[in-house]
Amino acid sequence: MRYDLILFDNDGVLVDSEPISNRHLAAYLTELGHPTTYDESLRDYMGAAMHRVHDTVLERTGEKLPEDFDDVFHARVFAAFEEELRPVAGVAGVLEKLTADGVPYCVASSGSHERIRVGHRVTGLDRWFDDDRIFSSQDVGRGKPAPDLFLYAAERMGVAPERCLVVEDSPLGVQAARAAGMDVYGFTAMTPPEKLADATQLFSSMGELTDLLV
Repeated sequence: MRYDLILFDNDGVLVDSEPISNRHLAAYLTELGHPTTYDESLRDYMGAAMHRVHDTVLERTGEKLPEDFDDVFHARVFAAFEEELRPVAGVAGVLEKLTADGVPYCVASSGSHERIRVGHRVTGLDRWFDDDRIFSSQDVGRGKPAPDLFLYAAERMGVAPERCLVVEDSPLGVQAARAAGMDVYGFTAMTPPEKLADATQLFSSMGELTDLLV
């Protein structure tokens, strides 16, 4: 099937940020008295908006995170991005092919607009994404697994949900795409395939995705 719009998740799909982000998130939560391992951070928060971190900690401990939690966390992560962040291997080739074929695409991420833009600037992916192609959970209020973000992005791009394909690497993102009535390809480079079993199709490298999009 040829899709009328490809919606990319950002973290872990366009930029290789999940290891950096979850390493710092686990460390900061532990520092604040909420012991969290890197693997636990991936399990609980990968693909989620920041409100999920606050909600989960409150539900489990009855304690609220500090009011400046998001600002401190993002400052640490953005500093690490400047030193460590790279684009996901092969993703530039995918974007080049979509552009050459005239297939519309955008990014729909649980991350903030600032996080998306910092990551794209550092990795050079900003050449592919102008403001009209960037959508964040900030735009809709509820992050994944709610379908709101994907539905909002599709509406803004003028494409019906059933004509959309989502590219995701997290279980929360796959759930959101399914709830939006969209097909979804699950990227298994970092996530075990069984955790993305509800995806329409699985792939493990961007080269495979290029072939799937033909």
